[in-house]
Amino acid sequence: MSIQFAARVVACSVLASVFPLLSAGQQTAQSSSPDPSTPTQAQNPAKGQVSPSAQQAPANHTGANQEANQEANQDKKGSDTKGNASGTSNDRLFYTLPNFLSVENSAQLPPLTTKQKYAVVARGTFDPVQYPWWALLSALSQAEDSEPGFGQGWEAYGKRYLTAAADGTIENFITGAVLPSLLHQDPRFFQSSKGGFTQRTFYAVSRIFVTRTDSGGSQFNYSEIVGAALAASISNYSYHPRSTYLSTPTNPHKFIPSDRTLLNTADVWGSQLAIDTVTIAVKEFWPDIHRKLSHKNKVDSNTVSPKTSNPIQKP
Repeated sequence: MSIQFAARVVACSVLASVFPLLSAGQQTAQSSSPDPSTPTQAQNPAKGQVSPSAQQAPANHTGANQEANQEANQDKKGSDTKGNASGTSNDRLFYTLPNFLSVENSAQLPPLTTKQKYAVVARGTFDPVQYPWWALLSALSQAEDSEPGFGQGWEAYGKRYLTAAADGTIENFITGAVLPSLLHQDPRFFQSSKGGFTQRTFYAVSRIFVTRTDSGGSQFNYSEIVGAALAASISNYSYHPRSTYLSTPTNPHKFIPSDRTLLNTADVWGSQLAIDTVTIAVKEFWPDIHRKLSHKNKVDSNTVSPKTSNPIQKP
């Protein structure tokens, strides 16, 4: 369980670093917003003259309005440019980890069909970034000799890799597709973006226990709570090590107790819920971080080094 504990510590550290960045972003947005009371040249043209910007306004605004309408229609349909499942996203946490079930503008999104639920879960579960992630988890598990019934060596590493992949796949499908389809619950996380840091954190944590139904109501999150317990039970009692004897340099017949116990299953269940809780809290603030980083990169790319003024020419 030290791997899960380390993952929680890393996630909590990331979340703790979010708040200063959000505060700086809000101050920057407030300071950079234009004063609506300041008149522009187009609003107060001189008598008998027409502002050049006002002459070009209809054509420019027409193109902008068309683009805005197209984006709004895409949001209402919930589709993306790559034709992925309607009502999902192409977002990635920290530009790497799949975050396809986190969405904004929840009022404009239709419910997911059963086919779409399975499709988006499969897309995230078998994303290319998952394979090196499973390899890393397996290496850590091998290094600390967790589940010693697997032993050591490349064969043992292969068993740990398949176990990590199977654990993640089973948990993702049960909590994100199987139970949400049977219980008509929505597996997506709808970001709030309302209130301060404490209010939004409380909202995100509460989504572990409360979820949205396909009809738009609120319901106890059976898909997460019960689904995580089912996933832990299925994986733990199916392919995790049984009790066995291993030959070690100090003990040629060392007895290794079975990992298929109720206590171990409950431990895995609790650890999974804790990790999911921290992950959801990070998902709540990721759009703000993303916009902040994107705005900073845009400002940096548009920054022009100051030039010296033209010298005064002598008559």
